[in-house]
Amino acid sequence: MPPRAPLRASLLHAARRHGPVLAVYGTLKLAGFLVFLHLLDSAGDYRTKPVRFGGGAHPWDVLATWDGWWYQQIAAHGYHPVLEAIPGATGLITVRENSAAFFPLYPALIRLVCEVTGLGTYGAGMLVSIVASFAAALGIYTLTERFGGRRAGLAAAGLWAVWPGSGAEWAVYSDSLYVALAVWACHAVLTRRWLTAGVLTFLAGLNRPTAAALIAALAVAALLALYRREDGGRPLAALVVAPLGLVGYLAWVGHRMGDYGGYFKLQSGAWAHSFDYGKHTLHVLTSLPVGHYDYIFAYPFEDLIGVAVVLLAVALLVLLIRLRPPAALVVYTVLTMALVLGSQQIFGNVSRYLLPAFPLFLPLALALRRLEPAVLYTLLGIAALASGSYAGYALFELGIP
Repeated sequence: MPPRAPLRASLLHAARRHGPVLAVYGTLKLAGFLVFLHLLDSAGDYRTKPVRFGGGAHPWDVLATWDGWWYQQIAAHGYHPVLEAIPGATGLITVRENSAAFFPLYPALIRLVCEVTGLGTYGAGMLVSIVASFAAALGIYTLTERFGGRRAGLAAAGLWAVWPGSGAEWAVYSDSLYVALAVWACHAVLTRRWLTAGVLTFLAGLNRPTAAALIAALAVAALLALYRREDGGRPLAALVVAPLGLVGYLAWVGHRMGDYGGYFKLQSGAWAHSFDYGKHTLHVLTSLPVGHYDYIFAYPFEDLIGVAVVLLAVALLVLLIRLRPPAALVVYTVLTMALVLGSQQIFGNVSRYLLPAFPLFLPLALALRRLEPAVLYTLLGIAALASGSYAGYALFELGIP
């Protein structure tokens, strides 16, 4: 057999196995993305907004505003972590926003892609996010296939494309990168590739603070393996490596600020993000249905979608637990939801913040696999078109992503 034959055979096998997954995700995502851009162009609101806050010369410029602006600044200029207090007009002391609130892996990849390709920070950020979104889709498919077969895996990849909050997947945001790392880390844990799981969790900790849930899930699985005396010392090695990214970045920020609680003071003082044990979430859930908007960061339409997502997520969590998946998936999902719903933040963003809770797709995907392919893809196609509004326009234009 010629030397290139095995490589060609491997590539053909990978194309047959993974090509349909990528095609399903890409087609659904592109449909919603084009609807989203059409809605932006039709409304034209972006033309009247500042470039940093949801505006630009073209509809697609909106995808690099808000958090995307910060990521581009870090990629281009680096960090300036200073915990700077500002006396307000009423005498209250606030904290000035600064780049240290945004974790370093995503802007570092933007900078790397800029250097290698010559793209600007916008193009590089979009490239990283889109490639990562396909990697996440493939991971969600692979994980779901273990429990429900190929059709369930394809349904789960489709759900990733149309889920509320999925508008952030193709934007200069770190969400797709985090989900790609998290899903493949979970898959590595389930297949007992401990060092791979540890390294991916380490990288996830350099990308988002909610990696604490992933670290805890890996820790539970590793401790169970050590208790059962499985896989030698590899679970312990993964347990040591996994938290270093998250802990290391928080420690670096604290050191640069001269206050080792500086990251949390910055989040609370500058962005009003803090863990309040669910008080803010409960207040929104009880206020919005009766038409009251007496809470911070109120964006009625975006918040209404958020309420629906929270109720759906809780229902799907119950169904997930009934399936009795491995403990690591349950711990990861429960803690991800607890970190999101237990925090005071822009409530409308809950649809985006819950994107990493991908195990919630499992019970829905297992139900959808019973449908005929034509029916399944018709339903996902309709959801994809609608997602341009509820997962894209509502997030970026009617609220703050």
